[in-house]
Amino acid sequence: MKDHEIINIGKSIFGLCFALGNICLFGYLITKIDDFAYYGFLLLVFGTALNLFVTLGLLIYGIVHEAKSDACLKAIGLLMINIPVAILYAVIGLNLDGL
Repeated sequence: MKDHEIINIGKSIFGLCFALGNICLFGYLITKIDDFAYYGFLLLVFGTALNLFVTLGLLIYGIVHEAKSDACLKAIGLLMINIPVAILYAVIGLNLDGL
């Protein structure tokens, strides 16, 4: 696998989880439909599992193919951007009950 393909995996998973999180959060904020909040919670659960699975796969691939370890670490770094965003969105979502 080429370096740009590895980094594109990280970008794709990051973009998918980020976009779905935005849809859930802003969908709820705009429409007040509870399903957005419910699916946002499910996204936290399954998105975390997906990100961990991809991160583990990239770590193993980087260990096995040492020449590709830099690209794998860059892709993992992109995936890790989702962590503070997910925490922020969870805090916002949990504090919406008081509004």
